[in-house]
Amino acid sequence: MSTLEEHIDINVPLETAWACLHRAETYPRFLNGVRQARAAGERRARLDVDAGGRAQELQVEIVDREMENVMTWQTTSGPDLAGTFSLLPIDRGHTRIQARFEYDPGTIKETFGGPQGFAQAVAIERGVRIDLQQFKELVEAERAAK
Repeated sequence: MSTLEEHIDINVPLETAWACLHRAETYPRFLNGVRQARAAGERRARLDVDAGGRAQELQVEIVDREMENVMTWQTTSGPDLAGTFSLLPIDRGHTRIQARFEYDPGTIKETFGGPQGFAQAVAIERGVRIDLQQFKELVEAERAAK
């Protein structure tokens, strides 16, 4: 398994970021490749993703450690993927989101296509950074609209 860790600071309180992170219907607005997402029970979500040019449904199990402001997830169907979002308060109006993504490079290549080796790691890192930036823009825009 390979692991990637990235973080971003956002200009909203921790509670605002936490609430947005738990609304499955917002995932297509910040996760590249997710076409549609919907809650499938209290701790599950279904994601329709673009997997190398073809549609695939992933089921994801979500486990919260609310006292620690940590959300972990793992796929229960489709490719074996897992990750963690940790939210850390910077101050009352700012939050750091740390994302950890665990994946098998062979599974990523087989499921989603694209490069292998170092080029694949760079592409995944860039994708996670873009997703975090899009999350930041989404949650800050939603807060500004209120």
